[in-house]
Amino acid sequence: MSLIDVRVAEIIEESAQVKSLRLVRVDGEPLGVYEAGAHVDVVGPTAITRQYSLCSRPEDPDSYTVAVKCEPHSRGGSEALHALQVGDVIQISSPRNLLQIVPEAKHHVLMAAGIGITPMLSIARYLDVHDGDFDLHYFARSSEEAAFLGLLQEKCPQKLHPHLGTPLEEHDALLREALADLPEDTHLYMCGPEPFMDMVMHVALEYVDEERVHKENFRPAEQETTGEDSAFDVELEGETFHVPADRTIVEVLREGGADVDTSCQEGICGTCIMEVLEGDVDHRDSVLTKSEKESGELITVCVSRCTSPLLRLDYY
Repeated sequence: MSLIDVRVAEIIEESAQVKSLRLVRVDGEPLGVYEAGAHVDVVGPTAITRQYSLCSRPEDPDSYTVAVKCEPHSRGGSEALHALQVGDVIQISSPRNLLQIVPEAKHHVLMAAGIGITPMLSIARYLDVHDGDFDLHYFARSSEEAAFLGLLQEKCPQKLHPHLGTPLEEHDALLREALADLPEDTHLYMCGPEPFMDMVMHVALEYVDEERVHKENFRPAEQETTGEDSAFDVELEGETFHVPADRTIVEVLREGGADVDTSCQEGICGTCIMEVLEGDVDHRDSVLTKSEKESGELITVCVSRCTSPLLRLDYY
């Protein structure tokens, strides 16, 4: 995967735990516009790669902004990014989008909790500028911990519904109130901690078809597997590769010279998605939608496997 050298042009403390980093290309060229909801890989000073949603104006070609929460049990990634200074150089990938706005939807409901506000911020800013019909529900422990709250109150106060310091036992009722009486063609987008998204999904499915619910994961969800891993063969562009039970598809393909991009290695970023031409996939990712998995046409080769003897693939 090709990476772009970027310089930290500005750092803003959005809350006690969250800093936003405005990034520009080192060579002075524009970064280009991006689709609202997209994210990039960020390679920080410790060479750890993490995925961060873009939260700047999607149609601003000159810079990208990412927001980084310093996690208390960080393995070094977020701590290192919080230690950056203006002028420091890091690397990012080109944007990828797993949380795309559905343009034909009549109404959009955005649900965010904590740092999950970052992809929703770019979506809300895009919809606001383009007169999209939306509501943004933002859950946070307090106004002090709600990053970008001031910006949202300034830009789209009529569309913003902050839920600050609301006890967990009251979330169910709030969600039901937010999702009642929605227009028929409503799509819901959510991002936040896994327990929050599980709760939103549980309630949302009473009001919205699952195909109209879109989410972005920060961490891989626990997956049910079909049992012990077994070996199988992978065919790609006429060449056959043997995947042992204890190795991943992407490891074997890349070792064999195949040009397969990968990033998170956890099934959450979508970098390594490939097209399935033949074979039965054992999906173990947190990227593909239910309908995409049921179609059997795509696979994330960093974590998913095959339950048939042969898996024929093509580049996606």
